[in-house]
This record gives sequence, structure tokens and C-alpha cells, in this order.
Amino acid sequence: MNIVVLVKQVPDSGSERSLAGDNTVERQSANNVINEMDEYAIEEALKIQEAHGGEVTILTMGPERAAESIRKALSMGPDKAVHVIDDALHGSCALSTSKVLAAALGTLNPDLVIAGAESTDGRVQVMPHMIAERLGVAALTGARKLTVEGGTLTIERQTEEGYEVVTANTPAVVSVWDTINEPRYPSFKGIMAAKKKPVQTLALADLGIEAGDVGFAGASSEVVEHAKRPPRQGGQKVTDDGNGGVALVEFLSSEKFV
Repeated sequence: MNIVVLVKQVPDSGSERSLAGDNTVERQSANNVINEMDEYAIEEALKIQEAHGGEVTILTMGPERAAESIRKALSMGPDKAVHVIDDALHGSCALSTSKVLAAALGTLNPDLVIAGAESTDGRVQVMPHMIAERLGVAALTGARKLTVEGGTLTIERQTEEGYEVVTANTPAVVSVWDTINEPRYPSFKGIMAAKKKPVQTLALADLGIEAGDVGFAGASSEVVEHAKRPPRQGGQKVTDDGNGGVALVEFLSSEKFV
């Protein structure tokens, strides 16, 4: 089975994150890592490969420094990677990003595309759906369990009430939550082997996409302005001098709690 895993490099969610002067996520000075949910996608792809054979490819769209996360992903066990890199991509919205990734996937002809359910920098949870629509294949999203039998995929889709069972034939796009498995740690052997694994780079011209269709020029949405979260302030105190209950109810009513 030909499996492609979508991997995004994001600022570490454990450190302070901010927006740059052009209202995009600050990545140059940030401690960048593999998007956490994507590690579960990589693990699931490797488990399927171990059970059914085939090849696992990492696909990343990002600047030059995203190569660090590509090598980290390869150290977990995938066979090769594709890095879409082009200066014109800076400022791309979700729609433009899905267009680029779908075009790159078109050159790889995967049976199965696996992605994390969301990224920690955007958290829009729409990329797997958009890519599946552009490729004209099924989208099995929010999986907590994935089963492969021949050309049939079955997932347990995680919901607030429990789970739904959804099936589809390959090719398909599957997104996974962190409840699906436990990612493996790269071994020393895997880290050394990752240095020699092939990484193909693609520019927009290689995908037949015009620069004006992506980046700020092609964005369908934009961040107009931003400000840091205000510091936490002390709450309102209600002193009970005989009418504390009334004052409390008035406060709760003013905040629309009652």
C-alpha cells in the first residue's frame, strides 16, 4: 500500500507563541517541532506498513527550516519524503494550502493519505476534508481506530457521545486523533538512517500552480490585526452585609449566567 502522511512543522505549543508583523505565525525565532497530532498519523502509517507492506512517504509544505521536522519524521521509520518549498507560499490560507498539497499528492498517487485531525497553530480541522474534496476521494475524519482489509478502510470516528463506524474504499484521506495509538520514539539507528533517506523538493512550478494563486495574493482570508491577551485581573468581590445573595444574583444576571 502506498501511504502518504501529511506533516506540518509548527511552533512548540509548550512555549510562548506569537504573530509576526505581517500577521502570520512567527516561525523564525520559535522553537519549531512536528505538529503533535501528525506523530500519531506517522505511527498509524507505520503500523499499516508493518501489517500489509508498502511504502510510507512524508509530505510537508513549509519553509527551508521545515526540513528539520522532515528528518525527525523520517527517523521514526518512513521511507522517503517530499518537501514543497517556495517563497510565494508564505501567507497562504487553508484553501491555498489544500490546493498545493492536493497537487503534490497527485504526483504521488497514494492509496491512503493520513493526517492529524488538527494542527496546533491553526486548529481549523479542515485540511483533510479540503484535500479529499480536491482529490475526489472519501474523507474518513476524526479516527480513533483504523482497520485496513484489502482495499477497504474502516474507522471508528470519535464523537462527544462515543464513536461512529465509517467505511470507504481506497484511495481515501484519513485524519486521526491522539487516541488512536502511542507514537514510537526514534531509535539511534533510525536517526542515523534518516540522514540518508531521499527527500524530494517541489516548487510551485513543478506542480503547475501560479504564484498569484497562493500566499497573500491568493488568500481567501486574512488576519487584519492582532493583540496580546490582556493580563489576568482580579475578579469582582461581593461583600455580604445582609444583601450578599441579592448582589450575587445581580452579578450572575449581568454576566448572563442566570
